[in-house]
Amino acid sequence: MFQKLASLEDRYEELGNLIGDPEIMAELDVWQQYVKAHSELTGVVDAYREYKRVTKEMQEAKTLLNEELDGDMQELVQAELAELVLGKADLEQRLRLLLLPSDPNDEKNVILEVRAGTGGEEAALFASDLFRMYSRYAERQGWKTEILNANYTDIGGFKEVIFLIGGRGAYSRLKFESGVHRVQRIPSTESGGRIHTSAATVAVLPEAKEVDVDIDPNDLRIDVFCASGHGGQSVNTTQSAVRITHIPSGIVVSMQDEKSQHKNKDKAMKVLLARLLDRAQEEHHQKMSSTRRSMVGTGDRSERIRTYNFPQNRVSDHRVGLTLHRLDTVLEGDLDEIIDTLVTTDQAERLKQVD
Repeated sequence: MFQKLASLEDRYEELGNLIGDPEIMAELDVWQQYVKAHSELTGVVDAYREYKRVTKEMQEAKTLLNEELDGDMQELVQAELAELVLGKADLEQRLRLLLLPSDPNDEKNVILEVRAGTGGEEAALFASDLFRMYSRYAERQGWKTEILNANYTDIGGFKEVIFLIGGRGAYSRLKFESGVHRVQRIPSTESGGRIHTSAATVAVLPEAKEVDVDIDPNDLRIDVFCASGHGGQSVNTTQSAVRITHIPSGIVVSMQDEKSQHKNKDKAMKVLLARLLDRAQEEHHQKMSSTRRSMVGTGDRSERIRTYNFPQNRVSDHRVGLTLHRLDTVLEGDLDEIIDTLVTTDQAERLKQVD
């Protein structure tokens, strides 16, 4: 590990010199690449230099202890050494985490797809609750939310809602939300007070650019039609709704939220690109490992990952055994404790594989 850290520090120094080179600065694209690479190494190099400083101070403290010191000074140096030992251990763990391979999608925006599952209208209302929860969480993070497409029910739920969350690190925080979310509560229409169980499925896709996915225009079939409202009735007489079919994969995306055909087409392409990138990455993962298993689950969207129990004000994440008795605040977007647990568990699992 330390040999790698030393080489990263050398590269960091080299990049710093290149950034200041007038000839490099004249080539803006190259200069920007070097600046980005230098910035990406800053965290790990700073931690490594701090580690080297702490190690040096430990050696100095140990040397002092070998000398004849009075009682107070001996006690002071021993206390300082104990603090340095703890600091060194923390830095070693931090460096191991910093050296883990990063997910290239972590800094991307995300496209979330929430679909009502078993449970009829109650499932659709729960899908609406999940949409609101993620929207509130995005608001807390200072991220932007935009609905791309929504299929509403008559009582205010969602059969399906697709929305974009834009902000730095959005995918890194939300990528473990994919899966089946189960709700247990007494529906407002239930006169007997019985608890019903229903579910919604969440898919989290990194937003893809055209450079991420190679699409042959000849592989696309684009249909336009009149948008429809609840029950299928026509809500306008212009053909503004768009359906794009990617023929090789069979993926179909329909958009009708905008009155403009052009805007609906742009949104449909955004979702199509994300789904194609997600499929390509899934195929790659399966080739790399036939047993994609970890403490945070397989990433399979048919996997039940979390239960929201209203009578007990409880939310339980089944992958990490975390239970919180504050469902009300979680649904208001207070997701950090759950997400932090998922992220640290994933890091711990990956560290085991490296070690």
